[in-house]
Amino acid sequence: MNTVLITGGSRGIGEAMVRLYADQGWRVAFTYLNSDEKAQSLSRESGALALRCDAKSEAETSVMAEQVLRQFGHLDALICNAGISYTGLLQDMTVSQWDELFAVHVRGAFLATRAFLPGMISRQNGSILYVSSMWGQVGASCEAAYSACKAALIGLGKALAKEAGPSGVRVNCLCPGVIQTDMLRAFSQEELQILADDTPLCRLGTPLDVARAAFFLSSQSASFITGQVLGVNGGFVI
Repeated sequence: MNTVLITGGSRGIGEAMVRLYADQGWRVAFTYLNSDEKAQSLSRESGALALRCDAKSEAETSVMAEQVLRQFGHLDALICNAGISYTGLLQDMTVSQWDELFAVHVRGAFLATRAFLPGMISRQNGSILYVSSMWGQVGASCEAAYSACKAALIGLGKALAKEAGPSGVRVNCLCPGVIQTDMLRAFSQEELQILADDTPLCRLGTPLDVARAAFFLSSQSASFITGQVLGVNGGFVI
């Protein structure tokens, strides 16, 4: 049976991934940090293994990885989805806010990858997927640090695809556009409509839209696809 770990899996895009992979018969584990009640409810509903883990903690990631491998024996797919956001002018950002953003997004992806990559290499098979953003491709005003983090994931993904490809491990990036998650809670209905109108497909994306793309990239249907950056943005960025 195929196995997958999704970091940041208790809400939004991560939750949609957990549900989709479970529905497709995969054994699923996911991490969360603060949403304990939500995570446990999702675990009961989907049958997925919920593990509390601070993505930026080396010690907690190591313990989490041991639990996953003890339960599953091996990992076929790793999806690094854990992330936080920051909106504001760069000059108003504190050093600690900058460091926290990079620690969760980039350090977190590194730690999770380092924990599971050796097993994938030894089995000569595996898929790693970094959830970036369209802003990692083109940048966004008032989201300079977030854009930089997401661009770093694209660079990591492309480089690791070359490094791990000879060992049978595929590495790709997903770049969601404007997706209906908690990250949009500060937007008014008028602002959301403007974003939808600016999208060629004339709607906002859903977490399931992103989950379906992730499932494709980690499946055997994408066995010859690596080092790629797939936009799931309705045409917002072309």
